Amino acid sequence: MSLFDSARFRTSAATIAQLPGAGLPEIAFAGRSNAGKSTTINVLTRQGRLAFASKTPGRTQLINFFALSRRLPQAAPGGARREDVGFLVDLPGYGYARAAQETRAGWSGLIGGYLAQRPSLTGIVIVMDARRPFMPADEWLIDFFESRAHVRQLWLINKSDQIKRAERAQVLAQALERARAVGPHVSAQLFSGLKKEGVEQLQTTLLSWIDPEGRLDCAAKAP
Repeated sequence: MSLFDSARFRTSAATIAQLPGAGLPEIAFAGRSNAGKSTTINVLTRQGRLAFASKTPGRTQLINFFALSRRLPQAAPGGARREDVGFLVDLPGYGYARAAQETRAGWSGLIGGYLAQRPSLTGIVIVMDARRPFMPADEWLIDFFESRAHVRQLWLINKSDQIKRAERAQVLAQALERARAVGPHVSAQLFSGLKKEGVEQLQTTLLSWIDPEGRLDCAAKAP
């Protein structure tokens, strides 16, 4: 049982003012609408509907926070048995052209404000469709973090089951080569939410961001 199995919904924010207080490390998930971002979170945490995965592009309009917690070795009678150690943050999907202009503008301000101002943002997972990775909106996000090397990036090439094996190898090789050129804070991997492929690799990467000293995963186990 991994730390990510402990994920529980904590709060949502529709505006920057509604964001919870910063402090614990946060890993954000971003991606184009219908790239499979919410499904990725559900597969990562082994919870079918933790993040709402809509078939309608642009449906998710809030920033959703999911707390990760560990079991306390000892708790006082009647006291808390777990403590939060970090958050997974599901950002609204971007790049959906059919959304109303004012809605898209609101999302842009919300996402951009969070990414630019959040001091506890430890890393970001950019979820991309393997059939069309590195679309203009993805490129904008990658460029946005070019000067923010303290925020780790994972380019998650999702829906890899939808392309042929040879194409998978080519897409991954190109992504890895580009990631190496950007810097050691950037990595890339193939993933399939449908087939649940690449889950362990994803968990290992994200755990190293939250807990580089390796102290939390075992402590996350439920009684």
